[in-house]
Amino acid sequence: MSDPKQRRLDTKIVEGGRKPEWTTGIVNPPVWRASTMLFDTVADMEASNPPKHGRLQYGRNGTPTQWALSEALTELEPGAAGTRLFPSGSAAVGIALMSVLSPGDEILMVDSAYAPTRIFCDNVLTPMGITVTYYDPLIGRGIEALIGERTKAIFLESPGSLSFEVQDVPGLCEIARARGLVTLIDNTWATPVLFQALAAGVDIAILAATKYIVGHADAMIGTVTANARWWPKVERTSQVFGQHVGPDDAFLATRGLRTLGVRLRHHQESALKVAHWLQEQPQVSRVLHPALPDCPGHEYWARDFKGASGLFAFELKGGDADARDALIDGLTHFGIGYSWGGFESLATPSDADRLRTATRWQADGPRVRLHIGLEDVDDLIEDLARGLARYGDAA
Repeated sequence: MSDPKQRRLDTKIVEGGRKPEWTTGIVNPPVWRASTMLFDTVADMEASNPPKHGRLQYGRNGTPTQWALSEALTELEPGAAGTRLFPSGSAAVGIALMSVLSPGDEILMVDSAYAPTRIFCDNVLTPMGITVTYYDPLIGRGIEALIGERTKAIFLESPGSLSFEVQDVPGLCEIARARGLVTLIDNTWATPVLFQALAAGVDIAILAATKYIVGHADAMIGTVTANARWWPKVERTSQVFGQHVGPDDAFLATRGLRTLGVRLRHHQESALKVAHWLQEQPQVSRVLHPALPDCPGHEYWARDFKGASGLFAFELKGGDADARDALIDGLTHFGIGYSWGGFESLATPSDADRLRTATRWQADGPRVRLHIGLEDVDDLIEDLARGLARYGDAA
């Protein structure tokens, strides 16, 4: 008979963060809306300092509503010491970077990084005197040539959320450890369900939990999960910056988490069906899906990942942006909007080349990024077929 403490992944997703003292006998941790906590004596109040996870002190430092989510996410990352919650994925990226960098340091930043990450680097880190050096996501061991005396950290995003290159995360982390560098990753595309970043050697894993963790397009939240070495620094920096997630958003994220495994399996199945269909269409020159053999870095996805999510892109033959926009504008079952990871399908332009500085992106034509939601996949394919016909007419 198996050890009940050695729970499998889907069981962890359902049971994580549900301590009896937090749920008080009900299935879901309740929503604790609180700012001021009252103490019986001055001595009790003073004993609550410094703030500590799981101990009431002040609303900004959490209640069982936030602790339940952070603990559940920590349990999904083998090797994690803790998880902090933030008002957005961008806030999580910013605090993670501020936790490890100081003026005079250098960070090696992947060239396929999420646009708000680049904006933070160029508009906050650089003016602080921190050097940001962008590198090719497929650089592999070539990254050793970029490491200098002031290099402090390597930031990864695998796959990139616009161009979908998969990085050799364990290989890059091995190099970083040998040189005494800290590694950070934006793991939003995969979540810990599909890729356990800390087990692969990463020190700090970041999620825009707005996407797959929440899963219902109704809350903004970001998370940072760190190993034992970096957790105290992440926790302290978060407290100093006063970062806090409201209890209602934390509750929605916890509720979304419970169905994450089921949703990701459906996203994967439908997205792969759409991706294979697109490969056969005459208007499509290339499909950028990490699970497909011709996607850059596919061999690392096959080696390291447990599956694929619902986000990918495809490139069109010939044509221009106006023809691409005609394809998107007329879609019935795909919304047009920022973000992804919810139950709804989305289609947006994807111009990764304009964001790059270390590498060039060559494409035959304009690119469309799709998030495949939970709708009937045949409805989505029929919708895209009509869109490709519009593209052909406009190109």
